[in-house]
Amino acid sequence: MTAQHETVQQPTSVPDQRAADPVEALKSQVTGDLMNIVADLDAGDGCRLRDVRDGTGYLDLTMFFSSAPLGHGHPGLRTPEFEAALVRASRVKPSNPDFATTEQARFAATFRRVVGIDALPLLFFIDGGTLAVENALKVAFDWKTKLNARRGVGVRGSRVLHLERAFHGRSGYTMSLTNTDPNKVRDYPMFDWPRIPSPAVEPGERWDAAELLPEEEVALDAARAALRRYGAEVACFVYEPIQGEGGDRHLRPRFLQAVEALCREHDVLTVADEVQTGALTGRAWAHQALGLEPDLVAFGKRMQVCGVMGGRRVLEIADNAFREPSRISSTWGGSLTDMVRATRILEVIEAEGLFDHSRSMGELLLGELRDLAAEFPALVHSARGRGLMCAISFHDPADRDRALAIARDTHHTLFLPSGPDSLRARPPLSARPDELVDAVAALRKTLADLT
Repeated sequence: MTAQHETVQQPTSVPDQRAADPVEALKSQVTGDLMNIVADLDAGDGCRLRDVRDGTGYLDLTMFFSSAPLGHGHPGLRTPEFEAALVRASRVKPSNPDFATTEQARFAATFRRVVGIDALPLLFFIDGGTLAVENALKVAFDWKTKLNARRGVGVRGSRVLHLERAFHGRSGYTMSLTNTDPNKVRDYPMFDWPRIPSPAVEPGERWDAAELLPEEEVALDAARAALRRYGAEVACFVYEPIQGEGGDRHLRPRFLQAVEALCREHDVLTVADEVQTGALTGRAWAHQALGLEPDLVAFGKRMQVCGVMGGRRVLEIADNAFREPSRISSTWGGSLTDMVRATRILEVIEAEGLFDHSRSMGELLLGELRDLAAEFPALVHSARGRGLMCAISFHDPADRDRALAIARDTHHTLFLPSGPDSLRARPPLSARPDELVDAVAALRKTLADLT
């Protein structure tokens, strides 16, 4: 028997992962911010997560930083047919931009059917939300430079208009846009791109004001000034419909629509960064509920596969970066295994009507958080949310940090920090009422402990 046909000896059993504590082993070798939890991938139910070491159960409102849209142990992800498809796709890692597979074709078709936007027919897939945003920017740079050349303007589209307190990633171009925690960008080289104020509005009467608010006028004036200063160099305006990392900060539709209109006037593309907000706010995309029409949408997290949707004014340039060979690409073009999982998740979302379900569950969760704010006004305030993207703020940032630890260690309930002083919840689309009520009850006990 020749070497290439020798039988590979199969392992007789799965290695015992409990032989050494995975948390300590990883902390000694791998950079990260590990909780003292080892997730049991074979157990779990909805929002319930189990520690494989001792069976401790946690009520999980983090969902792996909002990347598990069906929660833990959803039966739709446990069928023999799906598991066989996963194994088949995981045996190899093809370069998806160069080699077609039925799995990628099925994913693209399912994506377009369940969450696609007719006006954004162009798709690009890649690993990582940061790289999704970065390639959206590259599409805009390419588009604006070609548009300038067509008009006889010898200027490259090389600048990005963006907002304060934004998070768009931590590598390449996105480093110049992220401005939340200074530690995440300190001392790294960055571009001096125009940044304007971010006039987030707390829930209340001001949200429905028909006219622009004074702080929104200031931000819009700053955008006009940047466009006057840099002119044809500005390629795009990038925004998060809700600023997640910045503190679950909500921007009013009236303001974003005004910036969008200004960008059209100056031939500047608009880029909605929906890496965090996609499939979370009660619709496929948060910008849809705000009445916005972006030219590019970056996606990731709950979609499992990251990438960019493009269209609208991008299509005005026939040889745009989506269509010009090798203008944007990567070796893998996303993971085929992720595409198989994403296809199944989207099918479950569609079959079970989970966007509608998440809207009603979001109303329940927000109501519970508002009751909590009324009960503990000295500790928390500004309960807010859209769909299942909910948060509440603490008057004292130190209390927020203590609350996260007490909820986790004493009441076995997991939340995430948001911005300098807020606590965020990111339940799965399939969350049940009892899970959400129990989570807020644990938070209520936590606040009582703080007092």
